[in-house]
Amino acid sequence: MVNQETTFPLWEALEPGLMVYRQLQKRAHEAFERRRLAYEALETSEQITAYQERLRAFFLETLGGFPERTPLRAQVVGELPGDGYRVEKVIFESQPGHAVTAAMYVPDGAAPHPGVLVPCGHSTEGKATDFYQRACILLAQNGLAALCYDPIGQGERSQLLDDAGQPKYGCTWEHTVLGVGAILLGTNTARYRIYDGMRALDYLTSRPDIDPERIGCTGNSGGGTLTSFLMALDPRIFCAAPSCFLTSLRRLVDIRLPQDAEQNLFREIAGGMEHADFLIMRAPKPTLMCTATRDYFDITGSWDTFRQAKRIYTRLGFAERVDLVETDATHGFTVQLREAVVRWMKRWLLQRDEHVTEGALTTRSAIELQCTPQGQVLLQSGARSAFQLNAEMDARLAADRRALWQRAPREALGQVRATVGVPPLSELPGCESHLVSSTPRDGYTVERLLLSPEAGIFLPALLFRPAQASEDVCLYLHGEGKETDAGDGGPIAKLVGQGYTVLAADMRGLGDEDWGQIHRNFFLAYRLGTSYLGMRIADTLALGQFLQRLGGDQDAPATPRQVHLVGVGEAGPVALHAAALEPDLFATVTLRRSLHSWSRLVQDGDTPLSQLMNAVHGALRSYDLPDLVASLPPERIIVEEPVDAFGRPVTP
Repeated sequence: MVNQETTFPLWEALEPGLMVYRQLQKRAHEAFERRRLAYEALETSEQITAYQERLRAFFLETLGGFPERTPLRAQVVGELPGDGYRVEKVIFESQPGHAVTAAMYVPDGAAPHPGVLVPCGHSTEGKATDFYQRACILLAQNGLAALCYDPIGQGERSQLLDDAGQPKYGCTWEHTVLGVGAILLGTNTARYRIYDGMRALDYLTSRPDIDPERIGCTGNSGGGTLTSFLMALDPRIFCAAPSCFLTSLRRLVDIRLPQDAEQNLFREIAGGMEHADFLIMRAPKPTLMCTATRDYFDITGSWDTFRQAKRIYTRLGFAERVDLVETDATHGFTVQLREAVVRWMKRWLLQRDEHVTEGALTTRSAIELQCTPQGQVLLQSGARSAFQLNAEMDARLAADRRALWQRAPREALGQVRATVGVPPLSELPGCESHLVSSTPRDGYTVERLLLSPEAGIFLPALLFRPAQASEDVCLYLHGEGKETDAGDGGPIAKLVGQGYTVLAADMRGLGDEDWGQIHRNFFLAYRLGTSYLGMRIADTLALGQFLQRLGGDQDAPATPRQVHLVGVGEAGPVALHAAALEPDLFATVTLRRSLHSWSRLVQDGDTPLSQLMNAVHGALRSYDLPDLVASLPPERIIVEEPVDAFGRPVTP
């Protein structure tokens, strides 16, 4: 039923730019409360051990597991002298053909030395970044060997190069582009990042001049992320000092801090994992939180995380093994934090608690630290990028997908529903409607509506009512918004001219929010284990029911209307899923300039970040978009001008 006329101030009062986020935020707060209760119940060492084991297993599950270890094929390709140390330029393979470039800072003096792994943060130059060099030199001058390696997308390890052999994207952009394909495969960019770190530890502990029982790890920002992940998962790391990352997930959610793909883990919030748990998972091993007062990784969240960890360490009898250092600075691996890290490493790896002062240090250029002849690993013969590794994983999954759909198509559709998280039509709430305004046009009327498919969510829509209407109605979804095809003489006007009543609606999160907010919406939903595409599919089903009952009793319409569904561009996969999951609701579905295949997206590698919004975690483990097309009777689906991820025409 359409309610009485309302006004646009209602829409403005809803703060549409934050509407979706706030609904997700509420769900996150409920999950944080459940996690708090679980944490507060930890009283005995047995309970803590069980909690640690559960979270580590959950963490590994979110990543999709790791590949089998293969030979590192490590080689030292150069050496540079230093003051009290030397630098070895190292290349090893974390996976066959997937090379990692690194700088090994080896102290003078008798071996074996303790070894410290130094993952880089989001810096273009990777291991050659000034403050990473300074941290490694300071470690080496204090008797601790340091291995600093280039992450994918940084230094010599860009995974997408242009025609001139130069990095195509900046590191954070590349990580998230890679993440689109990884998410579809049921994994995450973090899997590549963490596994590189584990293989770097394999190399570090294999060296005869390193004591494998005295291993540390430290990094800043994105390197603090990797330090936190690695120290929770790899038991070889005895001493850790993550810098400028650990706050609390609750604070990250509340201040809406955007993050890189590998910093967002699938279902981590719903699964009861918080930043404090990266420390708790490794308790009681020594861990130093390095923080900055004016960091965008909120300092109040950092202190809350520290307090939670301190309580667990105290219960285990090792309160002195966890600490926090705070410098009155903005985000960065400042000298005060570097000195604190080295003192912490000396205390626990050398059994020497001494004041550390950095002093004047000489760093080197990126060219001096370069390990590969041309400055990029992908320019070497036989190189395999992370995008190629994604494609190989997809190729292995393709046979399983084909077998499933040939053997049990009904079961396959059930897996689709479970993967996208859309309940049956009978379990969806009814769609409420608010009339904003009504405007006559030549031969038809346009009503502006606010439609509410669930509590707290409102979708702006245009309802086109022809003067002489047939019983057929059309739900028209366009990836660029409801107004795009709504002009005089446009595609919607032509449908109205044929007697169709047409509802053109904005999909959830579209049309009224900028890309940054949509990015935050997607990853908050992802951390809750919720498919953004699934939410849009559920909205589409609610809108379809609304149209089907238009003009009658919403609870029991006398004659349900024939609903035809159109999905254009980004809305295409939404419409396809809706029609495949509820074929009795829609008489026909038309896909126009819609993405042809997720598998092809993964095989092509590079993709625009707009594809993130339709990426469903693990979808390619059971189905691809052509499987959904094939599940519908040919006479009920029309596919017009299918495209690849960049909107280029393809031949199905």
